[in-house]
Amino acid sequence: MAEKSELANFKEKMKLRTKKFAHDCVKLTIEMPNNLLSNHIKGPVIRCSTSVAANYRASCVAQTIPLVISKISIAIEEADESEFWLEFAMDEKLTSDNKAQPLIIEAHEIASILIKSRQTLQNK
Repeated sequence: MAEKSELANFKEKMKLRTKKFAHDCVKLTIEMPNNLLSNHIKGPVIRCSTSVAANYRASCVAQTIPLVISKISIAIEEADESEFWLEFAMDEKLTSDNKAQPLIIEAHEIASILIKSRQTLQNK
């Protein structure tokens, strides 16, 4: 019984964490300058970061373990892609390091947590 409660608690915390990550990435893009390069990068940052949250949430209600693994795998890929675009924006000085770096770290941490979760599911 305690195991189910811990799992439910983990899922809720991850839902909130991935949603906050998405919101923070969207806010970052709003602060980017309005030029050709940043306008190109804003879309993928928004799409990938919100996809992390949406796919993690979908994994929480998936009906089978293979579907859970599939949704988590998509969230991992999107977190990694978010990390890439945030690094790229920072490299191109479209955002400050102190704003982008925490999001880069968060994208990496979310991906790492989800990779571990996927491995646990695959070993069942």
